[in-house]
Amino acid sequence: MKFSLRSRNLFKTIAVVLALALPTALAISSADARVGGGSSSGSRGSRTYSAPPSTTTAPGSASQFNRTYTQPGAGMNSAAAAPARGGLFGRAGGFMGGLAAGFLGAGLLGMLFGGGLFGGLGGLSSILGLIIQIVLVVLVVRLAMSWWQRRHAPQAAYANADAGAASGPQPNQRSGLGGGLGGFGFGANANNAPLEIKPDDYESFERLLGEVQTAWSNEDVAKLHTLATPEMVSYFEQDLAQNRARNVVNKVTNVKLLQGDLAEAWREGETDYATVALRFALTDKTLDRNSGTVVAGSEQPGEVTEVWTFARRPGSGWELSAIQQTN
Repeated sequence: MKFSLRSRNLFKTIAVVLALALPTALAISSADARVGGGSSSGSRGSRTYSAPPSTTTAPGSASQFNRTYTQPGAGMNSAAAAPARGGLFGRAGGFMGGLAAGFLGAGLLGMLFGGGLFGGLGGLSSILGLIIQIVLVVLVVRLAMSWWQRRHAPQAAYANADAGAASGPQPNQRSGLGGGLGGFGFGANANNAPLEIKPDDYESFERLLGEVQTAWSNEDVAKLHTLATPEMVSYFEQDLAQNRARNVVNKVTNVKLLQGDLAEAWREGETDYATVALRFALTDKTLDRNSGTVVAGSEQPGEVTEVWTFARRPGSGWELSAIQQTN
C-alpha cells in the first residue's frame, strides 16, 4: 500500500514537471518561428556545401543546410575540383589518356607500325620510330583533351572561383540605424569579386529582407513566389502548414536592417549569386489563430543575425535562394 501511494505521488510529480516544462519548450521552439528561423534552408548553387566566408556582421560560421535540393557532389565545383593534368597518363587524362596508356602497355603501337613494341630496339631506326610513335600519340591526346576542355568550358567555368576567400573585417563597413543602404558594407570581397554588386543590388537585398518577412506573416504564398526561389517557397509552405496544424500564426513586424556585409558573389552559367550576412531588428511573436493571444515570442523587439543568399537570372530581379543560421 505504501509502495502504491509513493508511486502515485511520483507520477504526480513527474506530470507537474512535464506540464511546466512543455510550454517552455514550445515557447523556445516557437521563439524562432520567423521565416527560416531555427534551421538553414535553400541552395547556394555549386557552393551549397561550402561555408560562406565570415564577415564583420557574422564573424562566426554559418550552419550547414538542414533542407536543400542540392545533392552533394552532383556537378558541384566542377571547375575547381578537376585535378590538374600532369602528363600524358595523369589522372585527368580521361578516356584518351587511358587509351594511350593501354596502347603502350600492350605493345600495340609497335604492332600498328609493323613490329612489336620492343622489337629491334638495338637499331637506331627502331628507337627513332618508337619515339615518333610516342610523340604522335601525345599530340593526338593533347588535341583531343584541348577540344574536350573548350567544349565544356562554358558549363564548368565560374566567374568568381576565389571571390570571398578573404575573411575578417571589411573596410568601409557601415552600421547603425541609418537609411540609405541600411548598413551594407562595401568590403574587399565586393570590390575584388568579378561579379560586381552595386548600390541598387544592396537596396534590393534590404527590400527583400522586409518583404519576405511581411509576406510570411501574411501567409501570402503568391507573394512569396515573387520574392524567393521555388525551392524556398516549398519550405515556406511546409512551415506555414505546420503553423496551421498547430492553429497558430507567426507575425514578424518592425523589421529593420542594422548591419550587413557581402560575404561573396559569383556567377554560375546565367545565374548570379550573392551571399550576404544580415543583422536586423524585428518583433517576432506567434499568435493563437482564434483568440489572437500571444503564445510565443514577445512584443519586445529583438535582434537576429542570419546569412541570406540571393540569386538572379537574366531579365529577372534578385530572389531569396537560401537562409542560413549563424553559429
